[in-house]
Amino acid sequence: MLTTLAVSGYRSLRDVVVPLAPLTVVTGANGSGKSNLYRALRLLASTARGSLVSAVAREGGLPSVLWAGPENGGGEGMLRRGPVAVQLGFAGDELGYLVDLGIPQSDQSNVFARDPEIKREQVFAGPVAKPATLLIDRLRGATRVRDGSWTTLHQQLAPFESIVTDLADGDTAPELLTLRRMLGGWRFYDHFRVDADAPARRPQVGTRSHTLGHGGEDLAAVWATIHDAGHGDALDRAVDAAFPGARVQVTGSDGRFSLALHLPGLLRPLQAGELSDGTLRYLLLCAALLPARPAPLIVLNEPEASLHVELLEPLGALIAAASERTQLLVVTHAPQLAAGLPGAAHIELQRTPDGTVVAGQGFLDAPRWNWGSR
Repeated sequence: MLTTLAVSGYRSLRDVVVPLAPLTVVTGANGSGKSNLYRALRLLASTARGSLVSAVAREGGLPSVLWAGPENGGGEGMLRRGPVAVQLGFAGDELGYLVDLGIPQSDQSNVFARDPEIKREQVFAGPVAKPATLLIDRLRGATRVRDGSWTTLHQQLAPFESIVTDLADGDTAPELLTLRRMLGGWRFYDHFRVDADAPARRPQVGTRSHTLGHGGEDLAAVWATIHDAGHGDALDRAVDAAFPGARVQVTGSDGRFSLALHLPGLLRPLQAGELSDGTLRYLLLCAALLPARPAPLIVLNEPEASLHVELLEPLGALIAAASERTQLLVVTHAPQLAAGLPGAAHIELQRTPDGTVVAGQGFLDAPRWNWGSR
């Protein structure tokens, strides 16, 4: 389980350290930084695919994602004295990881000048990175690993390469394999497509699918997999809580799976293409939160979008049930949904001239964190 998320220099998140629980709900006004926290976590997850640098480039490059205010807050027009950096990191029960992205040192006329450079990476044990807890320490191209004592590896990493995916030395395999699996298993769900042409509305080629794709295109296959794995009861209860007496049916023909909803009083089931946007979105959330194989972390961004207010209570119950099997981070604008999760850790973000802050979090309240230095 993740215990801490730390972000520095990314958009409005000048310096934020957030404690995480088995179920964490993040709220705040528009512009308070909720979406930035969600994006920062997605960027961290992209390191498992070797796409961190390209993900930042797609956001406009490092200049576009940097905190635009004074380096230390407290005024305007102050020059930066420290390194220009976007820093992302987390601590967990098993391992922690942090990455420091900086301005490229190459010729700015180069066609790849928008690509940030990875200046530093660290893998550590325990809640905070410090000399005694470091397992792997990468500074620019050089990497060293701890195995009783420090050993500097022969492999030199390019500025666009990460230790998570590009370090070939076998001595680091156990920690990096654990880290890669952890990051690669995180699931992010943000505004499923439910328009008329949404893939979830059409029959799709289906195979056993243990987790829902980020776009929800494999809904029918995931639904069938959950039942096949013996976990369909929880799924059926979640549907009945939202639509009393309703049940979902998945059929297959020539390898293509289709989903339909049986509603009381109707002579035939409604095909996925006939469902309302809110109904389809709720079914997608059911499949995302109650998969056959729970993800280590599921992150929901505004799951209440397109849902009628009457569905917020069943959604809250669905989220609470899912949190018994997997860690959940929910970013929401809906006070009713947040209030319906009393067992959750509630984090309220606030916008200030110095950037996003956690409401009520004093200096001694924030989890310990150390970015180290270049």
